[in-house]
This record gives sequence, structure tokens and C-alpha cells, in this order.
Amino acid sequence: MPVQVNEIVIRAVVEGDESRRRSTAPQTQRAEIINECVEQVLEILKNQQER
Repeated sequence: MPVQVNEIVIRAVVEGDESRRRSTAPQTQRAEIINECVEQVLEILKNQQER
């Protein structure tokens, strides 16, 4: 008999210094990463619409 999972709960506790969390990569690298992610998402959406 197959089992269907309707909900998954994931919890995480993050502790650390606020200053460490900020700006781990230079602004130009962050912009490049964001642009690459946007391009990949748009490509995925384009592929889904073609189906």
C-alpha cells in the first residue's frame, strides 16, 4: 500500500554573530550569483511553458 506524505515540518535553530552573517561575499559576487539564479529560473519556467 503506498504512503502519501501531506506535510513535512522542518525546524532549524541558527545561532551566531550578526556581523558574521552579513556580507560574506563582495557585492559584485552577490550580484553575479543573483543574476545567474534569475537566468536559471527563467529558463526552467520557459521549459515548463513549452510542455
